[in-house]
Amino acid sequence: MRMRTNCVAILDIRSAEMTAVIGERGVNGTFIIKSKYTFSYDGFAEGELLDVENFISTVCDVVKSTLSGGGGVKSFYVGVPGEFLKLVNVDKVLSFPSAKKINANDCATLIEHCTPQDSEKWKTVRHSCLYYVLSDKRKVIDPRGAVSDSLQGKCCFYQCNTSFMGCVMTAFKRFREITSVNFIPINCAEAMYLVEPELRDECAVLLDFGYISSTYSVICGNGLLYSESFSVGIGHIAFYLMTELDIPFEVASTFLSTVNLNAKEKLTSIEECIYEGTSYKFSTAKLRDIIREGLDGICETVEECRQSFSGRNIDGKPLLVTGEGIKVVRGTAEHLAGRLVKSVEVIAPKVPYYDKPHFSSVLSLLDMALDDSNNS
Repeated sequence: MRMRTNCVAILDIRSAEMTAVIGERGVNGTFIIKSKYTFSYDGFAEGELLDVENFISTVCDVVKSTLSGGGGVKSFYVGVPGEFLKLVNVDKVLSFPSAKKINANDCATLIEHCTPQDSEKWKTVRHSCLYYVLSDKRKVIDPRGAVSDSLQGKCCFYQCNTSFMGCVMTAFKRFREITSVNFIPINCAEAMYLVEPELRDECAVLLDFGYISSTYSVICGNGLLYSESFSVGIGHIAFYLMTELDIPFEVASTFLSTVNLNAKEKLTSIEECIYEGTSYKFSTAKLRDIIREGLDGICETVEECRQSFSGRNIDGKPLLVTGEGIKVVRGTAEHLAGRLVKSVEVIAPKVPYYDKPHFSSVLSLLDMALDDSNNS
């Protein structure tokens, strides 16, 4: 069986698991998922894979499972986590002898004239222009057809760590049927899919709250003005709970899903978890306080990211939050809002069944891969 031409295969690499999906577009903005396989692995932190062999082996396992279903998969689109990306923004102006109608070639020339050189460590895998400025100072997203004697663009280039790319390619080279591997920045895909164009035009702030790693991005137009990843996620809150209470990690993870930061239980309220025949009981108030302390550490990092971005005033912008970490502990969004003194909105795909934050990256990648496939 051959894969239908309107289907694509994507590999979403998160900080604790990876998911391979074959899908196509459905009706009314939905997707038809043909197959979906998820495998856990050791993850990454501080821009490094924690176990390279484990990573390569897991990529092989998830790709092998995908290929076993048939479908004639020949190419894959691989999502690049923020920790393995470098964002390069460049302002460039093209001047013309006289006013002319801007066309697609002019836009391509603008990009060509400011593309950064690849290096031993970084390779450009995608680019976009956040916005264009015409000679009459009008700012537009698509300048084609406009008349101007100059074309200025705020260009955005996404460079991927070559070591990460090498590990991915090492895995894919074991499958002779895969003839093409394309890399898509996850932060770019999420920004374009999850955030409405009207919000992007005015600048938006997005936090992808992950398991081991999270990414803070400032979105503008058709790209990113700023993006910073940091190795803190909901898994670290579980680890903090584990060390503070001297309990197994599995028990700490269970407590995360039972505590509600907004609830007002009695001071005598107790949470209990039975693991491998042993009962673990703790005061609900104590669990809540420890979890809040852990979340406060994430808030401090988010605030550092906000302060390090000086491009525009984003103080009044709400913090849009997605990712697998935001819904684990009930009341997390409200705690972030109170601690950051900022409006916090949880966003997710607007697709039935997949309308949850932990599906954000996989559907964002699927959406961008389908667009790329159609345009190729």
